[in-house]
Amino acid sequence: MTKKSVAKEAEEILLATDMIRLGARLQVLQAETSLSYDRLARLYREVRGCSPPKGMLPFSVDWFMTWLPNIHSSVFYSVYRYLDTHTPAKKSRALVEAYRLYIEQAATGLGAPPGEEPVLSFTRAWMLIRFFDSNLLQLSYCERCNGGFIAHAHDPQGGFVCAICRPPPRAGKTRKRRAAAVSKPSADGGTAAKGADEPASMAADARRARPARQAAKKKGAAAPDEAGKSLASSGA
Repeated sequence: MTKKSVAKEAEEILLATDMIRLGARLQVLQAETSLSYDRLARLYREVRGCSPPKGMLPFSVDWFMTWLPNIHSSVFYSVYRYLDTHTPAKKSRALVEAYRLYIEQAATGLGAPPGEEPVLSFTRAWMLIRFFDSNLLQLSYCERCNGGFIAHAHDPQGGFVCAICRPPPRAGKTRKRRAAAVSKPSADGGTAAKGADEPASMAADARRARPARQAAKKKGAAAPDEAGKSLASSGA
């Protein structure tokens, strides 16, 4: 019976903890460590404060082909490949470090609201590497900017143009709609406040004009009496 190394187990616990903090699902932890399901579930509850989510992992290769996920996924994979090739971080550890760098870069200068989910989740990043290992995806190089971008395996390399150099017509519309939705309540609130002030000002104007109307009515009632008196005197 072989004894399990305590140091190896401690490294796996630290690795699983880092992955959980980055948003890894329980299936990812089972694939990357040798810890039991019960221990991983307990560790997940300790780190996240809730039970691990259930359900199938995303497995669509086509998701990485849409324009915004393609850009984010290409950035992440380029970082991962560099770390895995040129640094001591390999495989799982390179995945964690590359995803941390991706989150840092993705949240820089975009004006995204705090707490917004990144385009590429940790689970999809893990699936992306597995797709490359299974030869389902490849890097194609743009003929305009020479950058490497994710594409289907065995797609022709000639004439490839990336999503940055040739974005789709409706690129960025979702972000604009989201910004408009955030600014709309304040605009409506200002309109509502203005509408609430208008009845008050109209009521004040009506109160100020009431004495003038009453004086005009009295004057109009006195005028016929004076006219009748003048007619009576002339007839007499």
